[in-house]
Amino acid sequence: MRELSANEMVRAENELWVHYHQQKTDLTTDRLFAAFAGNRLIGVARCSRHPDGLEVDGVYVLDEYRRKGFARSIMIQLIEECGRQETLYMHAKIELMDFYGGMGFFPIPEPDLPKTIRDRFSFCLGDLKGIDVCPMKREPSAIRTDPHAGVVGAE
Repeated sequence: MRELSANEMVRAENELWVHYHQQKTDLTTDRLFAAFAGNRLIGVARCSRHPDGLEVDGVYVLDEYRRKGFARSIMIQLIEECGRQETLYMHAKIELMDFYGGMGFFPIPEPDLPKTIRDRFSFCLGDLKGIDVCPMKREPSAIRTDPHAGVVGAE
C-alpha cells in the first residue's frame, strides 16, 4: 500500500478505472492511494481537494482481489494521510455504508455536504437514493486507525 506519485496516477485510469466509471485524475487536486500485487496495481482510492472540503471517491479493487482486505487497507492509509486534520466527505453506495461506517464515516443529509462536493451530484436533483447513494462524513477525531489492525478506537 502506498500513495501514487503524480507520474503514476495515469495507471489508475488505464489499469483500474477503465473498469469503473472511466474516472480521470487531476494532478492539481487529487491524491491516490493504491494496493499492489507485485508490480500490478490492483486497487485504488482517491482523495480530492475541493475549494470547500475533501472528497473520497474512486475506491475500486479489481474483481479477483475483492474481499481480501485491500479496499479497507487502502482506505485506512487514505484516512491516515488525508483525514487526520480535516473532515472527509463522500457519496457512498448504500450497499457500502457499513463498510465505510466501520472507518468512522456516518450518513449526513445532502445539504450538509460542502457545496462543491454536493454539486457533483446535482444531476440527481436531490434524489441520491434513486441512484443508491448516501452522503457520508468522517470527522478528523472520529477514530484512530492502525494499518495492521484496522479500526482501533476513539482518539
